[in-house]
Amino acid sequence: MKKFFETLSNIWKIEDLRVRIINTTLFLLIYRVGSFVVLPGVDPASLTNQKGKEGLMGLLNMFAGGSFSRESIFALGVMPYISASIVVQLLGIAVPYFTKLQKEGESGRNKLNQWTRYLTIGITALQAIGYVSSQVSTKLIPEPYFTILSVFVLTAGTLFVMWLGEKITDKGIGNGISLIIMVGIIAQLPDALIKEFSSRVNGIGGPFAFIVEIIALIAVVMFTILIVQGTRKIAVQYAKRIVGNKQYGGVRQYIPLKVNAAGVMPIIFAQALMFIPGMISQFFPKIASSGILIALSDYTSWGHNLMFAILIIIFTYFYTAITVNPNQMADDMKKNGGFIPGIKPGKSTADYIDGVISKITLPGSIFLAIIAILPAIAAMFQVYGPFARFFGGTSLIILVGVVLDTLQQIESHLLMRHYDGLMKTGRIQGRTAIPTAAGTTPPAI
Repeated sequence: MKKFFETLSNIWKIEDLRVRIINTTLFLLIYRVGSFVVLPGVDPASLTNQKGKEGLMGLLNMFAGGSFSRESIFALGVMPYISASIVVQLLGIAVPYFTKLQKEGESGRNKLNQWTRYLTIGITALQAIGYVSSQVSTKLIPEPYFTILSVFVLTAGTLFVMWLGEKITDKGIGNGISLIIMVGIIAQLPDALIKEFSSRVNGIGGPFAFIVEIIALIAVVMFTILIVQGTRKIAVQYAKRIVGNKQYGGVRQYIPLKVNAAGVMPIIFAQALMFIPGMISQFFPKIASSGILIALSDYTSWGHNLMFAILIIIFTYFYTAITVNPNQMADDMKKNGGFIPGIKPGKSTADYIDGVISKITLPGSIFLAIIAILPAIAAMFQVYGPFARFFGGTSLIILVGVVLDTLQQIESHLLMRHYDGLMKTGRIQGRTAIPTAAGTTPPAI
């Protein structure tokens, strides 16, 4: 405990770090206050009896920190920006113009960020129209004025949240967009925890069942940390160069290949496809009684979870293939005079790296699928729905990844000023976050 307070004291002594933490806290506070501001023209009394969102709506509501169900000005959150970032990242693979921008350094990243902002505006406007027409309840302003006003407000709200995220990244600590998503997710934990405790004490299992759940949750978090942090190091030897009287190179370094290089994206892609059976049932009531559709629509059924796991494994390979480029890694290594011992530079090196990635992606995808279906398993044991989401899936991976990345940045500030790190046994390692427009990965989502 003494070591803990000494670390907090050291963090507070560093002026730059102290200012960044205060800035981050204030920016996140602004976001949370704005998430309770209701859209102009919405009757606040109609929100009191509103039921919680389920399915895809529940997922969006979780990412938006509850703003989605509150019909807030921040109802769409940062999801349009994340969607735009993913689209731009995929364009960097398929379109030569965007591929060229990714290789132009800082100027290229600035142009890609500009394209992402423009695309965010378009995606937000389209989603705002759908949101207003399908989710917004009692309105005090007549149509079409309400829809037009709401589209402008929701688009401005998303852009403001995006701006807050960029400011946190520049003047705060951690990845701003990832932190905003994390705060939105963790804001729902206290209420879910209280309701789960109340349901266990007054219902099935009693306090002992609640204690078992907490122990299981801690074990799942530890397992998730192992997956997020897991890496396979490939040794790289750099040739010696003598310039004048100085020797350069001749050192051995490592390429850390992550076991879960795709991050949380395979789960998001798979979840989007798993909502299709439910949508078919809504649009075609006559075939809603189909046994296959019922099984795939029920997230606690074995058929749903088996299909969900298979999709996650497939998307893990797909997303890893489009984000990790062994050929580029081999070319960069060759230009810098590096080589893998026993492997020829060039194509042989690219093939070797690709083979290693393929081998470690299989266990990584299986473990990711296990984490993704854990909330459904928890629901089978009658765990309260919102609390069961913290046992795995998108929310847990984002929480673990963002916390580790933020702590790693704090530790870097401490070590740079010759203070002890946050851990006695070694340094905290960062993780792969939500993809940015330029295709870089500081870690979220």
